[in-house]
Amino acid sequence: MSDDRFVHLEKVSVAYGQGAEQTLALCPTDLMIGKGDFVALVGPSGCGKSTILKLVSELLQPSSGNIFFGGREIGAKPIRVGMAFQSASLLPWMSVRDNVRLPLKIVPPFKASFREKKDAEYKDRVDDLLEQVGLLDFADKSPWQLSGGMMQRANLCRALIHDPDLLLLDEPFGALDQFTREELWQTLQTLWLDRKSTVILVTHDLREAAYLANRICVMSARPGRIIEDRTINFPRPRSIDVTFEPEFGALVQELRALIVHAAPGVQEAAA
Repeated sequence: MSDDRFVHLEKVSVAYGQGAEQTLALCPTDLMIGKGDFVALVGPSGCGKSTILKLVSELLQPSSGNIFFGGREIGAKPIRVGMAFQSASLLPWMSVRDNVRLPLKIVPPFKASFREKKDAEYKDRVDDLLEQVGLLDFADKSPWQLSGGMMQRANLCRALIHDPDLLLLDEPFGALDQFTREELWQTLQTLWLDRKSTVILVTHDLREAAYLANRICVMSARPGRIIEDRTINFPRPRSIDVTFEPEFGALVQELRALIVHAAPGVQEAAA
C-alpha cells in the first residue's frame, strides 16, 4: 500500500437513530490521506467534519463502509493518535511539564518504561519540545498561570510528545484572538515541518486552513459529503505575509463561495 493511502475512508457513512428517526450525518464518503500530509476539513456547521475525526480515532463506528490505516482495516494494527481541541483541558493539579508528559505514561510503547525514564530521558524529551514552542521557562508552572495561547502551546506539545502517527486537531485555536491564532499557526507549522506527522485539522477559519494545510476538503451541509478537494501549493515555510497576497485572498474567497453554496438554506432553495 502506497503512502498516499495512509488513511483511507472507503464509502464510509454515519447515521444516527433508527427507522423514521434516523438522521444521516455523513453520506458515503471516500477520502485518502498520505503519510505526512496535512489536510484541513472545512464546511458548514454540522456537516460531519468532527464526525470524520471520531471515525479515524475509533471513537465512532461507521454505519457502512471501511476505514484503513496503511492498507489494514482500522483496529488491525495499533496506531498512535494525538489530539488537540478548542479547550486545552490541561489538568490543573499538574505542572505544565507533567501535563505534557502524561501520554508517555499511558501510551504504548512508552508506558512500559515510564518509571525509569520519567526523570531522565522523558524529562529531556518534554523539555526539548517545550523549548521549541517557547514554554520551557514555564515548565514548572500550573496551567492557571498561563495565558490562553500558552495553554494551547502546551496542548500541542502534549498531543505530539508521543510521536503520533496521526494528529487530530478540532478547532484548536478557535477561542483565541486573531494575533494569538496567527502566532500559533506559525508554531504548528514549525512543529509539523520538523516532525511530519499526518494531520487532520477541523476548522471554520478558512485563512487558517489555507495557511496550514497541504489540502483542503470542503464539505456540504448535512448529510455531509466532500464536494471539493483542493491542493494548496503555497511554498513552505509560510509566513503570515502570504495571507495578504492576492492569490491567498482569492483562494479563501473561492472556498467561502463553495461553503455558502453548500449551506442548508441554499441547497433547499436549489432543490
